Amino acid sequence: MPASGWGDDPVPPSEAVKPVKPTPLLLQGQDYTFRSPAKNLDFQEQVHRLGMVEEGDGGPVPCVLVLARATDMEMNALSIALAERGIRMARIDADRCVDLPLTVYTDSPLLELDRWLLRPLLVWRRHFELSALQVEPGTLAGAYAVDQWGSVANWLTTRRDWAHVNPARSTTHLDRLTQLSDAAAFGLEVPRTMVTTRPGRTRPGGARCIVKTTGRHLLEPRPGVQHGLFPRPLETSRYGDVPESAPVIVQEYVPADTELRVFVVGERTLSFQVDKLDPAQLWVDPEAVRVTPVDTPPRLADRLLALARHWRLQVAAFDLLVAGGDHVFLEVNVNCDWRWFEHRAEDERVSDAVHEWVAARFKELLSAGKGR
Repeated sequence: MPASGWGDDPVPPSEAVKPVKPTPLLLQGQDYTFRSPAKNLDFQEQVHRLGMVEEGDGGPVPCVLVLARATDMEMNALSIALAERGIRMARIDADRCVDLPLTVYTDSPLLELDRWLLRPLLVWRRHFELSALQVEPGTLAGAYAVDQWGSVANWLTTRRDWAHVNPARSTTHLDRLTQLSDAAAFGLEVPRTMVTTRPGRTRPGGARCIVKTTGRHLLEPRPGVQHGLFPRPLETSRYGDVPESAPVIVQEYVPADTELRVFVVGERTLSFQVDKLDPAQLWVDPEAVRVTPVDTPPRLADRLLALARHWRLQVAAFDLLVAGGDHVFLEVNVNCDWRWFEHRAEDERVSDAVHEWVAARFKELLSAGKGR
């Protein structure tokens, strides 16, 4: 008999059975996974690497610099459109930047990218997510690369001696909660909203509610593999008072006739009506979503353009509900993608507007002497 006289020895605390934590609400039932290959699809980069373009006199080439990722199809299309206009575009992709030959001069607005000397006039950061870096997660070398590239990318996208699209100085802190308060201040309807770690006992509006992420719609725990975080109905009877591991947004459910996605490009608005059965359908069953080009109501256009100016956004997408004649603001997407909506609607107005705006802004900067 053990000396304690109590039968089995007590289990050491380190071996005690710990209670199983419930899966976070927005990770339950999520089966959307998007694989993002790090394959070069950029037209200009390919023709320059193949030596199909004259090298010039060795002086710095004025360019549009894009920080993105390889599968950013909007930027791949922009590369072709700018090439047709004789404008050089260069890019640094988050999933292809490890071992990239890059030198950035701090005392002059120049950089060497591979063997090219470039003078960026306009810089656009889209989908340059540090989680996409092709490094081994959880390793010292991986953490080192992510930290270094994060610092340099942030500096490139805030540097003052070249112009920016959707400048990071203005958009870095444009979280969903700031968006809602600003939209309300500009006269738009917004859903009643709370942020909580206890969604099971939170009902803004006192009736049906929707749970949303406070952060990104896509998480990338491993480079190249993204998982969706979709809005979902809150079933309070199922979740009780168990706290979530991180805060979530809980919004009142607004019955809507349809939805609008309004793209702002410079001083233009281009709208699509989006008809779907539930908030996640855009990702999990996109073929069932109907997208129709529509005109932007003038009063709504004025308010969205005013908000875009306030946030210093040149290219962005606004998501709104149409409910009983009112337009209810949901969010603005700074890294907005438009080609999917154009494909569904068989309408390329947004691409045309973006290509024209970028080219016009580049030529404006070039004529102002920024290219020297």
